[in-house]
Amino acid sequence: MLRNSSFGKWLNHVQPRCGQSQQSTLDSPVEGNFSLPPYEMEDTKKENIANLFEKLDVSGEEVYVLALDIGTTMIRAYVYDRNINIVGSFHTKAKLLHPQPTFCEIEPDTLYNQVLYCLDGCIKDSGLTYSQITCMGMATQRNTFITWDRETGKPFHNFITWQDLRGKEYVKDWNHSYTMKALNTGAKLLHTFTRSPRHLAASVLRFLSPQVTMRLKWLLNHNELLKDRLYQNQVLFGCIDTWLLWKLTAGRVHATDYSCASSTGLFDPFQMEWSSVVCKLLDIPMTIFPELKDTSGLFGRCDPQILGAAIPITGIVADQQGAMFGDCCYTVGDVKCTMGSGTFIDLNTGNQPHASIAGLYPLVGWKIGSELVFIAEGVSSDSGCVLEWAKSLSIFEEESKLADIAESVPDNGGVYFVAAFSGLQAPINDDTAVTTMIGMTPNTAKAHVVRAILESLAFRFKLLYETMLTETKLPISSVRVNGGVSNNRFVLQLMSDLTSQVIEKSKFTDMTNLGVAFLAGLGHGIWKCKEELFKLRGCDRVYTPQKKWNKYKNIFRTWERAVNRSKKWYSQQ
Repeated sequence: MLRNSSFGKWLNHVQPRCGQSQQSTLDSPVEGNFSLPPYEMEDTKKENIANLFEKLDVSGEEVYVLALDIGTTMIRAYVYDRNINIVGSFHTKAKLLHPQPTFCEIEPDTLYNQVLYCLDGCIKDSGLTYSQITCMGMATQRNTFITWDRETGKPFHNFITWQDLRGKEYVKDWNHSYTMKALNTGAKLLHTFTRSPRHLAASVLRFLSPQVTMRLKWLLNHNELLKDRLYQNQVLFGCIDTWLLWKLTAGRVHATDYSCASSTGLFDPFQMEWSSVVCKLLDIPMTIFPELKDTSGLFGRCDPQILGAAIPITGIVADQQGAMFGDCCYTVGDVKCTMGSGTFIDLNTGNQPHASIAGLYPLVGWKIGSELVFIAEGVSSDSGCVLEWAKSLSIFEEESKLADIAESVPDNGGVYFVAAFSGLQAPINDDTAVTTMIGMTPNTAKAHVVRAILESLAFRFKLLYETMLTETKLPISSVRVNGGVSNNRFVLQLMSDLTSQVIEKSKFTDMTNLGVAFLAGLGHGIWKCKEELFKLRGCDRVYTPQKKWNKYKNIFRTWERAVNRSKKWYSQQ
């Protein structure tokens, strides 16, 4: 690899490896020499390269797609062949910093070196070289962002992750401000006359801690150097995808895709552009934002001095949207449900964003040429993490035995569990709710507790499913489930019974990386259309309703009573 050559040693000097300090860097740039070789900047005003990129005919040659996924806890890389066989893979644990109790950061050099380490490990496992990679793509956790100096490339601070809560008080103050009340009221009045979904969305607009908005505003108030350089037009902004693209192309490309931009709170999905309204509200210059590009298409090429080959980067997508694309939810009414640490349910709403008043998010699913797909997303933050918590308390030992334990008793024995470690999201929308277990007696066994926990996961799915049906008025055509919790047959069968809906368990548990590979391959011409991808996806198991709803009707209603008991708990303290 060139990184091990003489030139590679020089490159390591200008792009240093992992930083030693775990200090928060709010008032000064991250230390290190970030000087870049001379290059000619691309004209960001010219037409989208993806629309001009002539796809290659690679039908008769061996092709390999490198897919990278930077998640919250893990960084994963896979090499796929044309038939989606995994040729090589590698993963490493992401390193998070907590310099203060509510802060959650990632040191940028550490992340960059972990990405290179993961890519190298994947290539080594595949037995290939970088020069044999046809194209690559990446998916990233959403809303983890950084700002850096346009001239020197030096970051002004560490990555601020989506889990970081430093902007929580800003969120509270802004959402209760007269400015927001006036905006909501004015938009509601306009919607009365125009019936515009954009005005409806603005009438219930509120800021959220996981969005970029208030964490960025917090930084502008606490980082003087960032503030000074901002008004000198010397600041670039980006989430992980934008920054990695900028690094891998040696600073030549400052861009993102529409799916990544749409979740930041800084994007207007109804206008398909960075939101001038939000930026004016928060006094953020729009010159800092990356160029918006199609999800599938040529973003740029890796600088050969970094990986040893000018690999075309032909797909960038946000993690949940990537999983949805990998699960082939291409038709209006298709639902993707990813059950990992949290549960993310995404409904394909076609070419129109859905304006929700129940807490669903209108996001861009993907944009490929003239095709624009929106999704409505509902979230339950506590799923897989609840099982980890229960295991840490020795409620069970092996996750693979959970379904057997739950089925060892005829019912939950009157025990009801409400997971609210992160509050209760849509359609309840109560961040002051508390985790609750209710109904235990001296006769309660561990099996009853396990069954109650698993039932609660299916009950949360039912709430979100019904909210989507009620709000969007769209008939749900299919539900495809992936993620670690999808391996639990008890949960998936109950989800099917509660909704009278066929549930498909995906063949691939790691659906995000598959979606990245699909998008990158489409962008390079490996596959010509989505119909080809559907044939490659595969289905592991199908769950059909067993008409247990009558049995569970009263159980579900009692669980809803338990939910009501858990609400507003922390607001009373």
